[in-house]
Amino acid sequence: MNFDAIGATWAPRLLSILRIMAGLMLFEHGTAKLLKFPTVQTMTNLDLSSMPGVAGFFELIGGALLVLGLFTRPVAFILAGMTAVAYFYAHAPRGFFPILNGGELAALYCFAFLYLAAAGPGPWSLDAQRGK
Repeated sequence: MNFDAIGATWAPRLLSILRIMAGLMLFEHGTAKLLKFPTVQTMTNLDLSSMPGVAGFFELIGGALLVLGLFTRPVAFILAGMTAVAYFYAHAPRGFFPILNGGELAALYCFAFLYLAAAGPGPWSLDAQRGK
């Protein structure tokens, strides 16, 4: 089996799938915070002017833009910064290890978005369509 040939064929498509799924997961955080759907106990009665409330706007709008693959590089870069701030603001003070401080998701999002900022949106995106 020639894994290099398979990788050359599927890598761009999987980049698009990574972008879409990361965008959907982040979008869900935004809808839970701002639209109260799905209902998450810790996100009810959230002050929209608080840091988590402001993050909800980034998550909703940025997640939607990532799903569409529109302005992917700058949006992913901003979201990488937002999730890094989330990690250091909310999780790092609770301890050094992400498994213990609950920050694995924020850290993983940060590096996934940083990768998307560098790699771009992949072929299944509005950015790719606009470039044609």
